[in-house]
Amino acid sequence: MRSAVAEAEKARLKDEVPIGSVIVYEGKIIARAHNLRETTQNPTGHAELLAIRKAARKLGSWRLLNTVLYVTLEPCVMCMGAIILARIPKVVFGCYDSKGGAAGSLYDLSNDKRLNHTVELTPCVLEYECSTLLSNFFAELRKRKKNK
Repeated sequence: MRSAVAEAEKARLKDEVPIGSVIVYEGKIIARAHNLRETTQNPTGHAELLAIRKAARKLGSWRLLNTVLYVTLEPCVMCMGAIILARIPKVVFGCYDSKGGAAGSLYDLSNDKRLNHTVELTPCVLEYECSTLLSNFFAELRKRKKNK
């Protein structure tokens, strides 16, 4: 999770929402990414999606079996959909997202029996660090907008 936090910090330095993600396979990080929506002007530029794409290329398969995805914020509906489609068995995340989370807060797609795959969740890992990074980023953003 510390590597995901480091990725989130890279996003913050680019004025992106500070969310980072890593994917681990057989104990080794095979993909790292951070949010790039503003940089790319692409609504799908979420850390999880970028990491999933990298991991699929690295493994040569869209099925990311036996992997663990670490992310600093609870995945949204789009990202949980991609996690399910990629067959990622486990997601570890830092803090819940009450406004858009799809892994237990607003929705829970991880254990929906109507879908063809379930995901084991481990929430609240380094929760304070992850939530502080986000709240400080948005406080600074509000401050800059107010001063304009």
